[in-house]
Amino acid sequence: MTYAAALPGQPRGGTVSGPATDRTICVLAPNPSIMTLDGTNTWIVSEPDSELAVVIDPGPLDESHLAEVVATAERAGRRVALTLLTHGHPDHAEGAARFAELTRTPVRALDPALRLGDEGLGAGDVVTTGGLELRVVPTPGHTSDSLSFHLPADGAILTGDTVLGRGTTIVAHPDGRLGEYLDSLRRLRSLTVGDGVSTVLPGHGPVLDDARGALEYYLAHRANRLAQVETAVENGYRTPSEVVAHVYADVDRSLWPAAELSVRAQLDYLRERGLI
Repeated sequence: MTYAAALPGQPRGGTVSGPATDRTICVLAPNPSIMTLDGTNTWIVSEPDSELAVVIDPGPLDESHLAEVVATAERAGRRVALTLLTHGHPDHAEGAARFAELTRTPVRALDPALRLGDEGLGAGDVVTTGGLELRVVPTPGHTSDSLSFHLPADGAILTGDTVLGRGTTIVAHPDGRLGEYLDSLRRLRSLTVGDGVSTVLPGHGPVLDDARGALEYYLAHRANRLAQVETAVENGYRTPSEVVAHVYADVDRSLWPAAELSVRAQLDYLRERGLI
């Protein structure tokens, strides 16, 4: 099961494999679904004049996809030197160990269980490979181990499932927590205000060229859903499933199990603050 639910709200559009910014190329994994949108975006990131590349989120354990990532890098004149993970959900990380075998590269992640090699990733880390600079931005909330990667040279942020290219993501309770997620969205928004970030390179869906607008939308959407959940409880809807059926009545029922994870996180958030 994957965890990036496409809820209504953002403009629709397809993801296309190929160059996205001066330093990034997307290779779309062949795992489309109602939960993964068009599939998982695997990102190849490198300086234009470098022979070395970093791959972010190799994606599912799919031999043809992993081979295509390597081939795409080679066609661009790059050799994969490092693999990074935004988080540990299978649609992003399941293929990491096999990809490490194919490329003979270490895998760096926040979760020690996902690392292959001696180095992890944490707040304030700067990854430098072949002249490339990627700044590690902790963005817990969707999951506790979620990271984003700030690419200052392109004014871009690679967000994994924290921000999607279409719809909104879920807070994957109990590992994901709403308070942390809201803090993460504010942290990303601050990069659009003070650090020149204008582009979101998401883990699913198309590139977003208005990063600040997307983050403002996400924050407003979360505030609106939270208010709806609080009102639903006040009106007698007590269980998570009852709240989902009431608040998410306009959402495809196939997404209700994913929505329930977010509702559970919202209920925890409201209880912790004495609001319900």
